[in-house]
Amino acid sequence: MRFLIRRLGFFVLTLWAALTINFAIPHLLPGSPVTAMMARYHGHLTGKSLEAVETALGINTHASLLSQYFTYLGNCATLNFGTSVQEFPASVTSIVGAAIPWTLGLVGVTTVLAFLLGTGIGALAAWKRGSRLDSFLPPLFVVGTGLPYFWVAIVLIMVFADINPWLPSAFGSDSSYVQGWNSDFIGSVLQHAILPAVSILITSVGVWVLTMRNTMVTTLAEDYIRMARAKGLSGRRIMIDYAARNSILPNLTGFAMSLGFVVSGAVLVEYVFDYPGVGFQLVQAVNNEDFPVMQCLFLVITVAVLVSVLLADIATALLDPRTRNAR
Repeated sequence: MRFLIRRLGFFVLTLWAALTINFAIPHLLPGSPVTAMMARYHGHLTGKSLEAVETALGINTHASLLSQYFTYLGNCATLNFGTSVQEFPASVTSIVGAAIPWTLGLVGVTTVLAFLLGTGIGALAAWKRGSRLDSFLPPLFVVGTGLPYFWVAIVLIMVFADINPWLPSAFGSDSSYVQGWNSDFIGSVLQHAILPAVSILITSVGVWVLTMRNTMVTTLAEDYIRMARAKGLSGRRIMIDYAARNSILPNLTGFAMSLGFVVSGAVLVEYVFDYPGVGFQLVQAVNNEDFPVMQCLFLVITVAVLVSVLLADIATALLDPRTRNAR
């Protein structure tokens, strides 16, 4: 219980710091949502028109900074992030809320698959250390980690969409289908997700393969592994219950960080494929100086990472009781 309370305390403190920084950065940067909106009207907003825009965007420049800060905290608690400059008068919550499912569906599922696939291959390579399998698989997958996301995405588009028009090269689905839980739309979504998903898998599996292999090689040299062999346990049980289970613990934090950053999306991949996820939305917000959307996205990404790390700490404590007693 003390471990859980301590972790929750760190979570709350870090979350408060992230909220404060997220509030401070737009106030320190030159420009504002109002000036960005004025640029759209070529600077012709003055007087009551300017005040109307400030009200519509949820900005009160006449209030003190402290008052704005507490208003901001209250808005965050009620998920009221204001109005988008880029897609005025749409709310920021609706824009970000529409982008998150696309990113979770693509990057989230792909990240889990990459972790499971890479961990399994890494464990198998470590168990067969020195064999042809160990000499072939890890180097093959590790090569992919050195390839940029966008380069792999462009090559896949050229091969499977341009030269051989087998798969779509852009967007999340075919615009001719009505969005909903129908077979045509779901099939279109899956078809459009193939190329971006493959590009993410190619560039991310190698990290988990190499990490799991190196950790498990060290674990296989431990005394309790020798004891398990001496007791006559089967090789499969030693590999899974003794070696792999203890080797995977250090990877949980890294996996949690990866899950946290899933919300941010693979920005370059989503941008190359015009995929309507959080990463693409973030690029659009930066290009259009859409401060409210940027502020909301940064906060969502931060909260996702903090929650993922907290869950990883709890999972590690459940799997390894020694961490609960660490000071």
